Amino acid sequence: MPSVHTYPEHNFAVFARDARDSLTPNETQRTTLIVAACYIVAIAILWHLPYLSAIIYPFKLLTVGFHEMSHAIAGVLTCAHIHSIELDPDEGGATRMSGGIPWITLPAGYLGSSLIGAALITCGFNDNASKVASLAMAAFFLFTLWWARRNWLTWLLILGMSGLIVLFWFVAGGVALRYFVLFIGVMSCMYVLWDVVDDTIARKVNGSDASSFAEICGCCPSQVWGVIWLIQAFAFFAAGVIVGLVAFKQSAAQQKADAAHFLPVPGSSGALPSFAASGLSATLLCTSATALVLLQQRW
Repeated sequence: MPSVHTYPEHNFAVFARDARDSLTPNETQRTTLIVAACYIVAIAILWHLPYLSAIIYPFKLLTVGFHEMSHAIAGVLTCAHIHSIELDPDEGGATRMSGGIPWITLPAGYLGSSLIGAALITCGFNDNASKVASLAMAAFFLFTLWWARRNWLTWLLILGMSGLIVLFWFVAGGVALRYFVLFIGVMSCMYVLWDVVDDTIARKVNGSDASSFAEICGCCPSQVWGVIWLIQAFAFFAAGVIVGLVAFKQSAAQQKADAAHFLPVPGSSGALPSFAASGLSATLLCTSATALVLLQQRW
């Protein structure tokens, strides 16, 4: 009687065990998840409370900036000419462009900002990844300033956020920066979820991205597109957490040791003499000089 091979079942069991091990958080990751949960609760509470909502007001504007920058990037990729990016004190924004492909540029606002939030959540699980995310945000800030022209609120917001990033970079060897990046990621994802529900599902706002997209598409009302974008935003949120759990299994001690040799804080024990004294300072100097050049050109 021929023998029956059980390799497929064995391979599936090994895969299931590896997946379970990868998704099971270690102590450091559990701390990160608890902090992220606290962020969600705090943001939800502060969102509509009078006066106290001012605490997260700058971060709301930052997520609006992510939204508008996503429109702009999609416009550039579809050969549009970007005229300006504007933020207003009422937590609104506008990206003025000509050309491009509206089928791509319109949904890019919500999908792009939720993708940015998910990426920041993933980076919030690791000290070095949060440093890389901060440098990526610095590039994002420079492009935003290039298109902001004379929008004073955008300039004030970007300069304030840049100052916070530099400040947290120096606190506890970069650990504070990791939790700051995590907060921005959670804030961005939550803002997308709330804005999609508020503008397209709970009430129809004429002139919203979903309404404009529905007019172009013609097959579905804006509420349907709102539900689709909401599901995608939830998927990005979950993916950000899952990737963070799988990719960054280092303990807090391991992360601290790695961070001491990757873009170290000047003056720290792990900083290389030549790099520690000049690396971050040179980066800040280049960023400041670039901002001054942009400011001079725009004014």
